[in-house]
This record gives sequence, C-alpha cells and structure tokens, in this order.
Amino acid sequence: MDDAEPDVLVYMTFLKEHRAKLHSPNPIERLNGEIKRRTEVIGIFPNDDVIVRLVGAILLEQNDECAVQRAR
Repeated sequence: MDDAEPDVLVYMTFLKEHRAKLHSPNPIERLNGEIKRRTEVIGIFPNDDVIVRLVGAILLEQNDECAVQRAR
C-alpha cells in the first residue's frame, strides 16, 4: 500500500481547478461510454486512421465543452 501512494496521489500535481474532476473515475467512465456509443454506431472501421480521427474528434469536443464550463 505504501508503494502505491505516489501513483494514487499523482492527481495532486495538477492545478487545483482540475483536481475535482480527476479524483473521481466518473468523468473518465463517461468519456469512455461516449466513445463506445459513437464507435458502435459505425460498427466496422475501414482502417485504424478512421478510428483515430473519430476518437480524436470526440476528445476535442469534450475538451471544448470543458473549456466552455471553465469560462463560465
């Protein structure tokens, strides 16, 4: 348990505003669910580049939403 302490507390190195979002797995689970939902719609991908573009677009969209929330 003592050996795992640095790994468990790594989120404390981030800015204080980001810590509340990082200490819980819920945002990550929600993001993974969104990626899964959108990839299941397509079903079969012709190549890896298409997957990378789709997941990249989803991540950019989520980043934009976070930026808008921070600006409020």
